[in-house]
Amino acid sequence: MNVVAVGRVALGLVLASTVLAGCARFDDSASSPFTPEPTFGGAEIGPSEPQPPSSTQRPTGPCIDPDPAVVATCLDPTAGLVAVGDGALVAERRTGRILKVVPEQRPVEIARIDVDGSGDGGLNDLALSPTYREDGLIYAYITTGSDNRVVRIAAGGPPKEILTGIPKGATGNHGALEFVTPEKLLVLTGDAGNPGAAQAPGTLSGKLLSITNPRSGGGVRPETLLAGIGTAGDVCRDAVDGVWVTDRTATEDRLQRLGPDNTAITAWTWPDRPGVGGCATTADGVAVALSNARALALITADPASRAVTTAPTIFVQDKYGRLNGATPGPDGAVWVGTINKDGGQPGPNDDRVVRIPPPAGGGGGPD
Repeated sequence: MNVVAVGRVALGLVLASTVLAGCARFDDSASSPFTPEPTFGGAEIGPSEPQPPSSTQRPTGPCIDPDPAVVATCLDPTAGLVAVGDGALVAERRTGRILKVVPEQRPVEIARIDVDGSGDGGLNDLALSPTYREDGLIYAYITTGSDNRVVRIAAGGPPKEILTGIPKGATGNHGALEFVTPEKLLVLTGDAGNPGAAQAPGTLSGKLLSITNPRSGGGVRPETLLAGIGTAGDVCRDAVDGVWVTDRTATEDRLQRLGPDNTAITAWTWPDRPGVGGCATTADGVAVALSNARALALITADPASRAVTTAPTIFVQDKYGRLNGATPGPDGAVWVGTINKDGGQPGPNDDRVVRIPPPAGGGGGPD
């Protein structure tokens, strides 16, 4: 099945309405420091209430994009991003920086983690604690000198190990995170350049893993929900139930859906391998960032079965370049990050975070 040519978007982008509640509990007694410790900037790592843009906060200088949809400019290649307050947190893959970006304000560095950014490794994804409004905790999928791992970040302290020992390779180090309930964290791992290991039950590579009540110390026992992942793309909650998963294999790019009973189906495939990456749930299905096709794909799912029977609609093609991370924004738009400095043709303001607004009549959703 192939991507249909560019068309006008008739799909309203609406955020998933699932609201995480409850309190996650953590045991720090067995955790060991991660060296070096992260540094935190002047911004609070915790949540902030939406604020109207102020003329005194507007950025000045060379990194100003005339496109009003552009939220942030002059970044290093971006990775995962997640909406928070009136903006988003965005990861810079190679530098290990976590930045808070808000329209018409300068990006603010709130944390920096020591990562191995070689190949496709580094700081690859972010997820907010289910009780983020109270504790300000951030989970991150990172590459170190020896492995890929999941860590938890709090202001004023070193990252706490959640899951370590995910195989590292010359390629296939990208991973993704998503809380699907207050007690369950999903971890998508790449195949570390070894497709055979992705099918093997005894390894953590090339899998969609589930961690119940994630705790510090690296002693968690993940459950494997899905195997055979190639180059990991992203995992995001469906607006109804289940999750969407994107990945790239040697023969095709894929969008898979895992139902609430953990049954997986292949929802769509792209033999032309447009470079599927981050995903963002919409009211009707899911939006997927495409790096090689330099576009955003909108995939509609059947309201009852959640099956995909209509070819994706492609839009903003070639407007912003190579797209990677994606998240439902606080304003009803899909926010995406670019990676034009990583294998693309960067412009003077790359890399950027861009909000892709819904078409006329589209609705918003909860933060």
